[in-house]
Amino acid sequence: EVESDILRRVRTLLRELDGHHPACQCDRGMLRWTLHKKIDQNPSNSSVLIRILVKELERAERGDFRHYIIPLLHTLMYTLIKAPCISDELCSRVYDFCKKLLTLPKPFCTIGLDYATRLKMERTAPGTLYQRMVISEQSLKSDPYPYQEKIFIFADPELLSEAICNALVTDTEAARVSQSPRACMCYVIIHAMQAALGEGCDISGLKASLQDMPTSDVEHWFRQVVAAVECAGNKASADRGQHAARLEEIYCAILSSLEAASLFPPGDAPLGGLQGTPLPNPNISFHLWTEDDQLWKELVLFIRPLSKSCEPDCLSQDLDNFEIQDIISECECCEQTRFSVLSTDSGIERDLPVAVEEPFAPCSTETEQSRLHRKGGIKKKPSPLESVAFLQAGCNGPGAKPPVKLQRRPGIPPEPSAPLQRLHTARIVLLGDDRILGRLAQAYHSLRKRETRRVFLTPRLNLQFYYIPVAAGQPNTLAVMDHVATGQEELCEVAGYLGRADPWYESNINTLCHMIPKLATMPSSPSKHLVTDLFITDVIAYYVRMGIQPVCFQVYAVKIFFNDPAQEPAEDVFLTELRTQVQESTSHRELSMTKKKTTLDGPGIDLTVTYRKVVVSDRAKELATSLRSTGLVMKAIPADEAEDLVCLNVNITEIIRINNLSGRSFSAVANRLKTRDIKIRSTEQRPFTVCLDKDSRRAYRNVISVEVSPCLEPSYCLQKTRTMKFNLHETEDVGLVKYMPKSLLLPINTFAGVIQ
Repeated sequence: EVESDILRRVRTLLRELDGHHPACQCDRGMLRWTLHKKIDQNPSNSSVLIRILVKELERAERGDFRHYIIPLLHTLMYTLIKAPCISDELCSRVYDFCKKLLTLPKPFCTIGLDYATRLKMERTAPGTLYQRMVISEQSLKSDPYPYQEKIFIFADPELLSEAICNALVTDTEAARVSQSPRACMCYVIIHAMQAALGEGCDISGLKASLQDMPTSDVEHWFRQVVAAVECAGNKASADRGQHAARLEEIYCAILSSLEAASLFPPGDAPLGGLQGTPLPNPNISFHLWTEDDQLWKELVLFIRPLSKSCEPDCLSQDLDNFEIQDIISECECCEQTRFSVLSTDSGIERDLPVAVEEPFAPCSTETEQSRLHRKGGIKKKPSPLESVAFLQAGCNGPGAKPPVKLQRRPGIPPEPSAPLQRLHTARIVLLGDDRILGRLAQAYHSLRKRETRRVFLTPRLNLQFYYIPVAAGQPNTLAVMDHVATGQEELCEVAGYLGRADPWYESNINTLCHMIPKLATMPSSPSKHLVTDLFITDVIAYYVRMGIQPVCFQVYAVKIFFNDPAQEPAEDVFLTELRTQVQESTSHRELSMTKKKTTLDGPGIDLTVTYRKVVVSDRAKELATSLRSTGLVMKAIPADEAEDLVCLNVNITEIIRINNLSGRSFSAVANRLKTRDIKIRSTEQRPFTVCLDKDSRRAYRNVISVEVSPCLEPSYCLQKTRTMKFNLHETEDVGLVKYMPKSLLLPINTFAGVIQ
């Protein structure tokens, strides 16, 4: 009966992937969540669900149902991570299926390889995946696995209503304070014991022992368990039986460490069967995006917490602003010393800077003897490879000043600095529509430029982006519903593209577009708190845990020229759309001239459009045309997921003059073209307006010309400039530039990437 109920739920989930939505629209997007919640209520059914999912995966692989594979595999792995105990035989079946996926194209082979690697480690050391997830998400101190993760939710207060922001703040705060480090360490210990020992583990006695222990003892046994699991998981020749024996030793030691356990010796303890261990909510912080450089500041504070006595989640809110400014200034001051890391010493003694002696500083004989003396020589020009300072993984220390003396001990080579590791992972979740993604593109471009000038975050931080569309409001009538639905579809083009490319994203994430505002405006009741505290937080946690396949969007650079020659051109970037419209005249003289021009030539302005046509052979084909237009729209997001993402679809509204017997008339014709580079100029010097990413706050007036092209990676531009200094006649990329990413791409994670 239990198996048939679970099978029915799984089949319903697959029917939704085929477009057969449930009869009750309120259940749409909640099928996966309710399935996992049912297993959480009775963890002993985890093996039943995994067996059913394996059978469905094998059936989908044999038949023509490839779109089932990735959703089923994600559901299976999430169940396996949370399961109290899985047999080696069942884990082996899942492992063998993942190896079969290596023969399929991307993204199946990519996801299959990732999960096969994890399962191989899980088979040797059961509980490894759960342990690593809890340690990293809760930032628990662990030398064998020193990784930390944090989820940053960013929302624009001008795009979302106050009710939505308040509801999200309440939910994230409740999720953050629900678990303590001690409780999370106990969860890791209990889950590792049960995963390795199975039903031979007295969970009730283990929980009682850990509950009565002082925190120092809990930390001690936590370190012992983590070391045992990591040691077994990292060894290629590790044996599952040896790992279980080691954990059994720790298990007996924990039970025998307290007098309360003496009533039941470890071997005679009453067994209560498998019990579920909660998977704690990840570390989530909610931020209202009010400053342009707020994203960079939060990432810096995540890498370098201000005060060890403060909780890392409330650094930007509860700490003194002066302390925050000191950290930011300390990081920024490295920018001036960043390019002095590579030596530019000529080797000539007279070129050394004059050393300023410290007052009252004794100079020992050893220091005098170790001072380097040189004879005159020839100064060597630095090579292009020596000038790539921005490729170094970091600086010697934030704010460190270069030494004024060159002191070396004779015969002792300098100690090589240890390479930096990316021990921190920041998962940035954006809530809103395409307008907040436009702000993200701006912030990401600014961050990459800052990292090019002085590398700080790149070698230390793994940066992941996620996007959850949220509608601004809920319509009341059917007529308004159609209008708002059209507007929301226009404002959520990126979400629509991701949903078409990844059906699991459409089923689990795009359904939140109207659900989050609905839950936020529900009247306060116990049932409301039950749904919101569990559903929204759980879906966000599921998304960031399982969504690891990026879809890369091209960021476009735009240069804007104004009709005032004294005004400097503006440079900006956009991700989804650029729209131009004819600007209304302000003065009476311009108004009369415009009216006369409109009578003769029709509405709009005369434009010259120069662009590079996109052809199948990818050859450059420059074209130019002149026309009269009332405006144009450049779309960077294709309507079909099979189309190229690095292409602009330009729709120009051209005004055609028609002469007939009844007089002169005008008609509007839509001209469509595909390009990557385009220049538009007003030939009659009449200005127009430019709006980026559908955001009225990013509108430019009095524009006479715009130039649009794919935005280049700032590090590529810097190295290209340096290479050109030494190869003035080279037009193509040479040397190191050939192997650097040229275009700036914004990766947004989904569950499957793009399924062709």
